[in-house]
Amino acid sequence: MAKGQIYIVVERCKACGFCVEFCPTKVLALSSAFNSKGYHPPHVIHPEKCSGCNLCGMYCPDFAIYGNKIAGSTTGGKTIAVGGSHES
Repeated sequence: MAKGQIYIVVERCKACGFCVEFCPTKVLALSSAFNSKGYHPPHVIHPEKCSGCNLCGMYCPDFAIYGNKIAGSTTGGKTIAVGGSHES
């Protein structure tokens, strides 16, 4: 059961990979899909492992991703993409 949830603003992402690299539970991977700027944004590959630590958001230079803890929720770690499509 996921303890966190990740939100990705796909169109803001420049695919630096910091979120993928610094995720302690390896929840993220860079997508094979492109955003409108031609970058490969991250997508969630293991939502059940998300702890909600927000290291992804702290390392993101473009404020394109953030994580938070789920308080008493049973919905799991869903990814919400704002401003574009993504893989999930």
